[in-house]
Amino acid sequence: MSKKILICDDEEGIRESLKLILGDYYNLIITTDGMQCLDCLKNAEDIGLILLDIKMPKINGLDILKQIKKLCPSLPVIIVTGYKSVETATEAVKLGASGYIVKPFKSEEILATTQSIIK
Repeated sequence: MSKKILICDDEEGIRESLKLILGDYYNLIITTDGMQCLDCLKNAEDIGLILLDIKMPKINGLDILKQIKKLCPSLPVIIVTGYKSVETATEAVKLGASGYIVKPFKSEEILATTQSIIK
């Protein structure tokens, strides 16, 4: 359990769900906005994956994704969003996202996706 998952979502319910699903398997760092996410990324070690919401206050997830990829180009980022737009998914992948999960998600989907990335 050396790798950490950084979760960035402004919705408390989503953060709690992800904590319940992943908490037994991974060390989690929970953030509520993009700036916190970037601060954690700069200061934490062994982050193996970021689960990132798109629609957040202040800075949207796609802008955060661009900054994450500048800081850590090889770090996998999964977009977790309530907006299933083909354009947004395509944009996220172009910017370097490793995947795209639509809310509401199934526990098995989150676990399978994280386990396929963090081995």
